[in-house]
Amino acid sequence: MQNVYLFVLMSIFLIILPGPDTGLVTQNTIAHGRAGGMKTILGISSGLTIHTLAAVFGLSAMIVKSAVVFSIFKYLGAVYLIYLGVTSLRSLRKEKAVSTENDRVAYSKYQTASPFRQGFLTDLLNPKVAVFFLTFLPQFLKLGSDPLWPFLIMGMTYTALTVIWLFLYVYLIDYFSRWMKQPSTQRAIQKITGLVLVAFGIKLALEHRP
Repeated sequence: MQNVYLFVLMSIFLIILPGPDTGLVTQNTIAHGRAGGMKTILGISSGLTIHTLAAVFGLSAMIVKSAVVFSIFKYLGAVYLIYLGVTSLRSLRKEKAVSTENDRVAYSKYQTASPFRQGFLTDLLNPKVAVFFLTFLPQFLKLGSDPLWPFLIMGMTYTALTVIWLFLYVYLIDYFSRWMKQPSTQRAIQKITGLVLVAFGIKLALEHRP
């Protein structure tokens, strides 16, 4: 492995760019506090870990080379992202129809169910993560070296940096929770994140195989 500092710096810039992970963490942190954000981060890191192991053992190469496998993962990921976004947008209408406190609690549980699963599937079903690992990580390998351990180290480093950034992001959201938990603010953010998730889902569905 070479250019370690450059790898870390480039990873940080890539991680802080807004994407589906940021949208999910934002939505789940606002919906049910710091715990929801942390569970989402745990799901995201689990998905990234599987992609790291897949890259190490060659599954990522199969996904990239096979048009069928790539398309399956691409459309599954796209459908799931769009599903999350549409669910978020539909909840805005359903909230208006909820009249009792018990109904609000019941619906809240439905809306915010399993943040871990949301984060996990969003990353796991995104073939662009596999493509990213196979196009980004090899740039920092020494010529002729065995890629197994360097791939593993770089993949886990990228995952760790992602967790650190999202961890700080959750605390930042939680710090401004009084303002962000106002009904009008929640609806606005929920609408924005819903639209972002749908947009990323459509973008993923239209992505061409490299």
